Amino acid sequence: MAETVAALRTVAHNVRAARVRAGLTLDELSRRAQVSKGALVGLEKAQGNPNLSTLVRLADTLGVSVSALMQGPPEGSVRVVAASAVAPLWSGERGSEARLVLTTTGPAPVEIWRWRLEPGEEYPSHPHQAGVVETLSVTAGRMIVVVDGTEYAVEAGQTATFDGDTSHVYRGSGTETCHLVMTVHLPPGPASAV
Repeated sequence: MAETVAALRTVAHNVRAARVRAGLTLDELSRRAQVSKGALVGLEKAQGNPNLSTLVRLADTLGVSVSALMQGPPEGSVRVVAASAVAPLWSGERGSEARLVLTTTGPAPVEIWRWRLEPGEEYPSHPHQAGVVETLSVTAGRMIVVVDGTEYAVEAGQTATFDGDTSHVYRGSGTETCHLVMTVHLPPGPASAV
């Protein structure tokens, strides 16, 4: 519980700081990100529980990464993240989930995600900002990635990559759980700064 409260405070601080830096009012950010003003006010007060879709819309609108909204101050030159320290940012009804493990620093940061997709369950993602590239490496099971309306099967041992600035969907396929590691390569520039 204490970790969740600390994480909400970090997100609240980072969203507010990014909004002020972008020169946006609550009303303007609400309109542009398509997030209700009430939810945004609650988020900036570290109340509520924002879902992955909300965080993605806010990050894209503010020109920052999802991880930039979630990360606290740097912890040193080596960062080790325990699986138990990473809460899911999305959970499906059948047991699927997505966890943002960490983000590298530097001029072109990379987000590292762990996904579990149950057969038939899917997560639709809206297009990201230009320059975002996603790479999906399936470690077990099968999945379908739908990019701009075209389906691509990706099986254990295979890796797919695509530009994330178009609509895309991740779907579990086959009869067993699909496990994958996703990297999201962010464009250099202000998207990495918070």
